[in-house]
Amino acid sequence: MSIEKIDFGKLPDGSCAELYVLKNSNGLSARITNYGGIIISLFVPDKKGDLADIVLGYDNLKDYIKSNPYFGSIIGRYGNRIAKGRFTLNGKDYLLAQNNSQNHLHGGNKGFDKVLWDVVSSESDKNQTSITLSYLSPDGDEGYPGNLAVKVKYTLTNTNELAIDYEAATDAPTICSLTQHSYFNLAGHDSGNILGHELLINADSFTQIDSGLIPTGKLLPVSNTVFDFKIVHTVGERINDNQQQLEYGNGYDHNWVLNKDDSKDALTFAASVYEPKSKRAMEVYTTEPGVQFYSGNFLDGTNVGKGGAVYEKRNGLCLETQHYPDSPNKPQFPSVVLNPNEKYYSKTTYRFFTK
Repeated sequence: MSIEKIDFGKLPDGSCAELYVLKNSNGLSARITNYGGIIISLFVPDKKGDLADIVLGYDNLKDYIKSNPYFGSIIGRYGNRIAKGRFTLNGKDYLLAQNNSQNHLHGGNKGFDKVLWDVVSSESDKNQTSITLSYLSPDGDEGYPGNLAVKVKYTLTNTNELAIDYEAATDAPTICSLTQHSYFNLAGHDSGNILGHELLINADSFTQIDSGLIPTGKLLPVSNTVFDFKIVHTVGERINDNQQQLEYGNGYDHNWVLNKDDSKDALTFAASVYEPKSKRAMEVYTTEPGVQFYSGNFLDGTNVGKGGAVYEKRNGLCLETQHYPDSPNKPQFPSVVLNPNEKYYSKTTYRFFTK
């Protein structure tokens, strides 16, 4: 196990970003920058032991600053959408940044994906290596109440797991739901579309959306629909079916309601992905109640990534563990309210192996 720190360039204000390279003894490595907490690359061996970088992204800092559809970023204060950027908490109305048409998306115009995090620790032993990032989001940041102190810990283990631990505390009632927005392509970031990836999601229902991708409040059963991934289907098998929910999302861009263990804080199996050519596989475990499966529908070839790779529609997929979208406006959904003297904690683990 090892960890290395490298300069990653300067931001427009002159501050310096750093790149941390975490490696395990099996050849797996993750490159993570403290700008946006972004996973720049993730090299994973295939069945033959050959390494490939399986996350979409850029080679340099300036491209992340200029044009980034959240590649590899920490998302906050709130992952996913809040309708019309509005919510009411303890009788007070709040207006957030409306950065996705009239809605609020992924923390606003300058969410956690666009800030420089402090690196408060980096550790390595024979079993794992990790870095811990921290950020203080001030009261009123993008419209959110309360000073929110956040820590995110990335840990790479010798069992080929990448674990992400999220912590947060506030000095005033607020809302919080953090996630990670890596785009995966298990054949390699530059290998084309992900339609042949085989997907399983541990969920009996999903949150129905309207034409603005906002949940209606209804949970729809997945059985006998194109949203049923309780048994394995390829991503592309039904993605072009004539179905209104698919039309709204331009493909899959929905929150699945996970079948959770009895304890809400238990790490539960959420999903698995398998790529048959490389035979790479990934399993996702989380404490969160939902996962957003996004099939890269809005990639359009305008993003030129690492090594000159052109990222076209559906060249990557996301599995964003989360609370449900628009939960602050849906009292029937699990609460995202965080009060003073409470501690926000969430964990997601990605496990990599070959079949």
